[in-house]
Amino acid sequence: MTQMFGSPASYVQGKDVLFDSIAYLEKFGHKALLMADSVVYQIIGDRFKAYLDDHHIEVHKVIFRGEASPEEIDRITGIGREFGADVIIGLGGGKTLDSAKAIADNIQLPVAILPSLASTDAPCSRLSVIYHADGSFKEYRFYDKNPDLVLVDTRLVAGAPARLLASGIADALATNVEAQAVAKGDNATMLGAKQTLVGNAIAQKCEDTLFAYGHLALESVKQHAVTPALNKIVEANTLMSGVGFESGGLAAAHAIHDGLTALDGPIHELTHGEKVAYGTLTQLFLEGRSEAEFDRYLAFDLSLGLPTTLADLKIPDVTDEDLLKVGQQATAPADTMDRMPFKVTPDDVAQAMRGVDAYSRAYQARHAKQLKD
Repeated sequence: MTQMFGSPASYVQGKDVLFDSIAYLEKFGHKALLMADSVVYQIIGDRFKAYLDDHHIEVHKVIFRGEASPEEIDRITGIGREFGADVIIGLGGGKTLDSAKAIADNIQLPVAILPSLASTDAPCSRLSVIYHADGSFKEYRFYDKNPDLVLVDTRLVAGAPARLLASGIADALATNVEAQAVAKGDNATMLGAKQTLVGNAIAQKCEDTLFAYGHLALESVKQHAVTPALNKIVEANTLMSGVGFESGGLAAAHAIHDGLTALDGPIHELTHGEKVAYGTLTQLFLEGRSEAEFDRYLAFDLSLGLPTTLADLKIPDVTDEDLLKVGQQATAPADTMDRMPFKVTPDDVAQAMRGVDAYSRAYQARHAKQLKD
């Protein structure tokens, strides 16, 4: 199998760059289908549309309805074709951006990805996570190329809730854990090829950056401040993690996230990254990591307010049967559990999830007692 590395054609990041983006966007054409959800339009999208209008880009505004499903993708694809768009612009969060990539692929148009958050690693990749209309995981959809442009306005990111930046850190923290598992098994990446040295190195640099600057960036966002630490974490969450997960590969952490979509109830109030956080801890348990190694990730997650117990996932009374459903979904052929360097069964997943829950509760109780004493 050959080696392969993928990345967006251009990556631009900076304060207020959204309203200094015409030089990048006009290269693609002058009829843009702009898609965002209703909240993003209220926050920034309508002002951005006016900016494009002022610079002689004809814009067709489409409101994304919230789910990266085949039905929603087909609906907006039809609108884009009827309008005669020559570029698709996705503005918003992960599902909006994943849908924009799919729509651009359907019509064979350039796609510009404009994240409003640094909460997932979706923007830079040449794939989309596709869900059923009910929000359960369906499949990964792959493309021939990465986005033509990814443009991140750090002032916009700094204005978002701190919880969403923490979610992005959690998503990015899975990158190196999964990439090293893929490397150990000499398995294929999300590009259907072997890792390159640079893909693996970016995954490691992503993790190093998260541990070094994560808390500084999170405190900055709580004050909506654009700081050097925030710039580093935005790059880690978006570019390093996006390129790193794709060219490094996914394994158990994201498969377990996908497995959690098999459950009903308030767990779906959690973000993608929050569920990935528990998936990462579960992967570490599956790997049999040492207490010292596990504690490093656990303490970091706890300090960021991320889920580390089943109660945090809003499934405190989950049954063994339901955890087995998670395991069955996580180990399904369409997912990435088979990129682990050893075979993982549905029961292995269920047992490891119980193990993470028990250890985290014991760890927190132990540390609470130490503080009290």
